[in-house]
Amino acid sequence: MPKAAPTLTPVALLPSLAPLLHEWLPRQRWFAGKGRPVTGFSLASVTELLPGCLHLLVRAEQPGTPEPGPGDVYQLLIGVRKVLPPPLAPALVGHATAGPLTGLTVYDALQDPQVAALLLERLRTPGRLGPLRFGCDAGIPVPAGLAPRLLAAEQSNSSLVYGDTFILKVFRRIHFGVNPDLELPLVLARHGCPRVPAPAAWIQTERPENATLAVLQPYLRGSQDGWQLALRALAERRDFTREAHALGRATAEVHTALAAALPVVTLGRAQTELLAAAMRERLEAAAQAVPTLLPHVPGLRAAFDAVTKVAGPRPAQRVHGDLHLGQTLRTGGGDWAVIDFEGEPARPLAERRRPQPPVRDVAGMLRSFDYAARTQLPWRPEWAESCRDAYCAGYAAGAGTDPRDEPELLRAYETDKAVYEVLYEARHRPDWLAVPMAAVRRLAQD
Repeated sequence: MPKAAPTLTPVALLPSLAPLLHEWLPRQRWFAGKGRPVTGFSLASVTELLPGCLHLLVRAEQPGTPEPGPGDVYQLLIGVRKVLPPPLAPALVGHATAGPLTGLTVYDALQDPQVAALLLERLRTPGRLGPLRFGCDAGIPVPAGLAPRLLAAEQSNSSLVYGDTFILKVFRRIHFGVNPDLELPLVLARHGCPRVPAPAAWIQTERPENATLAVLQPYLRGSQDGWQLALRALAERRDFTREAHALGRATAEVHTALAAALPVVTLGRAQTELLAAAMRERLEAAAQAVPTLLPHVPGLRAAFDAVTKVAGPRPAQRVHGDLHLGQTLRTGGGDWAVIDFEGEPARPLAERRRPQPPVRDVAGMLRSFDYAARTQLPWRPEWAESCRDAYCAGYAAGAGTDPRDEPELLRAYETDKAVYEVLYEARHRPDWLAVPMAAVRRLAQD
């Protein structure tokens, strides 16, 4: 390992790092503030995690930050070396020319196999290091010496796979509070639900506030991503209803376990009106940002209005919050597993932890089947419809209630999801905008 970095305070370290982060941070896939200038940085926390490796919580200050507060907070593991070896060239952040790190090379230490290996050793032992807390489940042994590799797939977080046995998910954008991606898998594991990999170890912080930083879970070797499986079936013009039915049953099992382990509440008329009002508000904001939506606003708003006209209370519980084919894995044994309980990262943490009707997750998966079908030309609407029906039938078989029995609520949630997709695609993947817009036209006319 390189020589340990000098003991540094946040104020002392900023002159060295701020100029480098101005260039490097906005280029990262997981940086949430794209399109808005970074006006400054502050260090919320600095901890020497390992010799030559600093753990940082960095606040990026930007105008028009979507959430209340002074800016988004990002987790960085920064390595410091005199010279960066050629294999670590892609990890380069920059060369410090000011402050206490002058003359040293700064890099993303998660890409350093030595740092990744030592990080696993730290996770194997519960305890504290400054504001950092390392926890683990004693019932899930983590062997020493597992070789690390960083997953190359672009995503909103960073993931390290150890020996094809465990996977460490490192959250990049930090939300203070209880992260559902640790909370719910722990609850489901204690309840005996086999559909979700149980957390083996985790990292949390107490400064500047409580937050979850990383979660280590079993790596489902030989599993296949649900999205890729669906695309392969489409490319081969194969039926996918059997898989969709089994996935619906798996979703129902997760919902049933969550309802048994955590409180279930009842949404009365007032709460339902608030739910619909929030959907209308998101629609208006999206239409202002993406004018293509404007002609469809009246029809989409009608879907939200219809929810409030159906009498009777509705049960609400903890749900996944961002369920789609990419959040599922088909294991080598043919079973479905559900992963990534973080919810929609763009929404406030308190909202993601709020009990909601289970059909919200169902609507997300229905949209995912539609997305998959539209990746193939010519478009095959019958493939999507058969998968959607099979998924709902599988859910009904597992839960005892059919989501199609609540058509107004299901349509409202599918509409809300389509509006979210329009905004996302317009900002990040304009070439995909036609996919959710096709759903918008259909839902506006229903």
